[in-house]
Amino acid sequence: MTAAIIVQNLKCGGCANTITNKLSEINTISNLSINVEESKVTFNYNKAADIILVKETLRALGYPSIDDANSLTAKAKSFVSCATGKLSK
Repeated sequence: MTAAIIVQNLKCGGCANTITNKLSEINTISNLSINVEESKVTFNYNKAADIILVKETLRALGYPSIDDANSLTAKAKSFVSCATGKLSK
């Protein structure tokens, strides 16, 4: 099955790089795709728990789903994640 999550704070390729690197560590998802223009993370999954894990990982990186609150802490985390993603290219 395929899931698409609209996230907040996704601004550039650095953000997408960080998200890709971290979500690629989750063995239960595949076909990961990040669309910066639409702020969308798309992937294939087997169980509903996989979606929850992806959302939790995104939130921890500073990219909460559109359904979650976008706190100042989340914005700060996304700034750091973005910078890290730019440096690791």
